[in-house]
Amino acid sequence: MDPGHLRALLDRDEADGAVPALVCATVGTTSTTAVDPVPAIGAVCRERGIWLHVDAAYAGVAAICPELRWLNEGVAEYADSYSTNPHKWLLTNFDCTVLWTADRAPLLDALSVMPEFLRNPATATGSVVDYRDWQVPLGRRFRALKLWSVIRWYGAEGLRAHIRKGVALAQELASWISADPGFEVREPHPLGLVCFRPVWPGLAADEADRVTMRLLELLNAGGSMYMTHTRVGDRVVLRMAIGGVATERRHVEQAWERIRWEHAALSATLP
Repeated sequence: MDPGHLRALLDRDEADGAVPALVCATVGTTSTTAVDPVPAIGAVCRERGIWLHVDAAYAGVAAICPELRWLNEGVAEYADSYSTNPHKWLLTNFDCTVLWTADRAPLLDALSVMPEFLRNPATATGSVVDYRDWQVPLGRRFRALKLWSVIRWYGAEGLRAHIRKGVALAQELASWISADPGFEVREPHPLGLVCFRPVWPGLAADEADRVTMRLLELLNAGGSMYMTHTRVGDRVVLRMAIGGVATERRHVEQAWERIRWEHAALSATLP
């Protein structure tokens, strides 16, 4: 997100008579793990009195590692709410999302309901936190228990080791791809996701994208690996995410060799 463009959009909304209510910045987008400049975005929101939510669904848990806490720059100073998903990279079974809010009062004002059958002394005195008031449904699953179990089992250092292993393997994969003239790596790639695309000399952009998608189909059809794609700058790129608890270096190496082999075989069929 471009803070300057954000400011221009807010100006346009206000000129049109609309009242901007919320801005959602992203820390680690699903597509490419891009990280928005939260401090600059937060400053714009603070000027306008706009709620800033930070979506750190995939990347937020990586901040358990001190060297990755730069991901959350500006959150403490500017964010009104923040969420991340332990079920994505913190070894917790689906589904488990954690939410933090700097001030819960606006949330409760918007979502609390108090019919007679929900009234009780504990709620009335404020001695309990009624999390039913933090969402639209009145009921909620006990997700905290499975997250607590994971933290107890692995410990802080065990979870940090898991995150660091995924990051290290992704960086090693990126170095292999960068060294191969048949591929291009999309920079930056600070976490466990590497975006890259094969080079198809002599093909126009649209045709190259079509062949890249054919390569993806061939790789996934083999059954030994599964990859996805996205578009960056309107060009198709392949995505390899590393983060499984059982993933070792040999698995990543085998995947890369398979990618190179399929790329070479497909290249040989092109005019």
